[in-house]
Amino acid sequence: MLSARLYTSIIALCRIGTGIAFGILIATVLTQVFSRTFLPDSPVWTEELTRHALLFLAAFGVGLSFRNGELVNVDIVCEMLPPRIQRALMFVSAGLTAAFCLVLLSPAWMFVSIGELQTSPALGVRMDFIHVTVFILLALLALFAVLRMIRVITGASDGKPEDTTKDFP
Repeated sequence: MLSARLYTSIIALCRIGTGIAFGILIATVLTQVFSRTFLPDSPVWTEELTRHALLFLAAFGVGLSFRNGELVNVDIVCEMLPPRIQRALMFVSAGLTAAFCLVLLSPAWMFVSIGELQTSPALGVRMDFIHVTVFILLALLALFAVLRMIRVITGASDGKPEDTTKDFP
């Protein structure tokens, strides 16, 4: 059985990754804005780093979005059904999400390996370090879907998105 500590640690790691990516994104965009305003030339690398930061932001944030129902959640029909059927539908939905992501992991890894032969034009970073965001996104989405299924089976969740407002004081 999945311990609450491990579950909390996974969530914390995703939040840290999302926060770092968001911090880099903010710093890079501010650098671009200030350099365009106050300097004769703006650095070329800022646009590229912004794109890379957005990719990492999406990769680390997708699981958290799935967890709290902010990814894509069409639940109008589901909300009208009895709780037992809602729980079953949420379980099946999480299972299908996990299966779809797991099927795509192998092609995503091939995409990552293609990037080993390329570098980004402005930063000179190997593109496999950037392409890995697709793999991370799929792996984390599958992980959070499987975690939802485990939590439904153990009775820790009814399968609905979690209320994350209680996570913060």
